[in-house]
Amino acid sequence: MTGAAASAPRLRLGVNIDHVATVRNARGGDHPDPVRAAEIVASVGGDGITAHLREDRRHIRDEDIARIQAATSLPLNFEMAATDEMVAIALRHRPHAACIVPERREERTTEGGLDAAGQHNRLAPAIARLSDAGIRVSLFIAPEPRQIEAALRLGAPVVELHTGEYAHATGEARAIELKRIADMAALAARNGIEPHAGHGLTYDNVQAIAAIPQLAELNIGHYLIGEAIFTGLADAVRRMRDLMDAAR
Repeated sequence: MTGAAASAPRLRLGVNIDHVATVRNARGGDHPDPVRAAEIVASVGGDGITAHLREDRRHIRDEDIARIQAATSLPLNFEMAATDEMVAIALRHRPHAACIVPERREERTTEGGLDAAGQHNRLAPAIARLSDAGIRVSLFIAPEPRQIEAALRLGAPVVELHTGEYAHATGEARAIELKRIADMAALAARNGIEPHAGHGLTYDNVQAIAAIPQLAELNIGHYLIGEAIFTGLADAVRRMRDLMDAAR
């Protein structure tokens, strides 16, 4: 562990519970309930809940949002596309944070980061409306200088750096991706933007990311829900939390 990492503040863990809802929706009905997952995360020291309300409602449903907020005092990170429909829903529920992500109906999961640099004029009104309502806006972006610069121009206080390329790389390629994420976290922090990270993080690859001192939060979902099938959600979150803490 480096001296910089050793002095870094505690890294927050946000848990994405979308895929509890995916399992529920595969059969219909109400079980398993993502609200119960949120309660478990809160009980074992998770720092936040992430839920992505997609256009096609493939996992989280509209009514889940209010139920999650009522069930736990953990801050809700509401992942959303920058559409009028989703902005209206966010303004109605007033989550702690709204993370704007790219969304395509045919994708299985969020693929790549938001092109904040190329979509400034479309994003600016949504960001302004959310910010005016007191919702902390985050942009889910690739770890690239032009995307950090775009977030700065848009006035987004937070960026979440997409770690998917790092997670899927091996050997020297992984080292290159890790440096890219570390450099962009540092660039964001120097410009007054709080950097977060997420996508594809596992027990095996999380520590190198967690050791980046500027990162304030990791958001992890699919892997934890998958591990929960074998060990239970509480144990999965605790183990991830322990690995993150050890990296700091």
